[in-house]
Amino acid sequence: MTEEKQESKDKIPGRLRLSSRYWKTFFVILAAFLTFVGPTYIVYVSIRILEINYVISMFSGFVLFVAGLVLIWYLIRNKVIS
Repeated sequence: MTEEKQESKDKIPGRLRLSSRYWKTFFVILAAFLTFVGPTYIVYVSIRILEINYVISMFSGFVLFVAGLVLIWYLIRNKVIS
């Protein structure tokens, strides 16, 4: 009975499975990308190449930075990053 409950919990599509090494690595790299590349290079590309308004590009960089920090906080809380 316990094994069936464990298997049904593993099949839940709404939850992230951080047990595999692939997903751990992917989320750590994504968090680093959002935190460091988002506010710098994405803002630069949006201002210079895409010619988007300065305020909109800065706001999008800030949103990416906050998303990266939230993802880092989530990974630390779930002990993926020690």
